[in-house]
Amino acid sequence: MRKDQLHSLPALRQERALLRSNQTPAEEELWHLLRKHRLGGQKFRRQHSIGNYIVDFYCATEKLIIVVDGAVHDTAEAIANDEVRDETLEHLGYKVIRIRNGEVFNEPQAVLKRIAAGFRKA
Repeated sequence: MRKDQLHSLPALRQERALLRSNQTPAEEELWHLLRKHRLGGQKFRRQHSIGNYIVDFYCATEKLIIVVDGAVHDTAEAIANDEVRDETLEHLGYKVIRIRNGEVFNEPQAVLKRIAAGFRKA
C-alpha cells in the first residue's frame, strides 16, 4: 500500500464518523484536552484511519498515535490483536502511546506529559 493511500480510506469513512459520535467518556475527556492545538500547539485528529486501523487520536506532524484502552482491551485476544496492530503501525514509522481510561480521569496532567514526551525533539 502506498503512503498516500494509508490515511482516511473512503471505505472506513462511515465507521470513523460513527466512532466520533460515540466516543467513550475517557476519549471525550482526552479529546477536550488535546483539541484546538492545546498540547504543544500540535493538531490532533480523532478516530483517524491509517491503513485498515482506526486510531483514537493522531498527530500527523509527530507521527504519533494515542490509544485509550478500557477493560475491553484486557482479554488475551484483545491484547494479542493490540500487539499486532501496534507492531504494524510502528513498522510504518508511527509511535503508539497507550493510555488507560482511569489515567485520563485520575492523572490528566501526567497523561499530557506522557504524550508531549512522545513528540519528536526539534
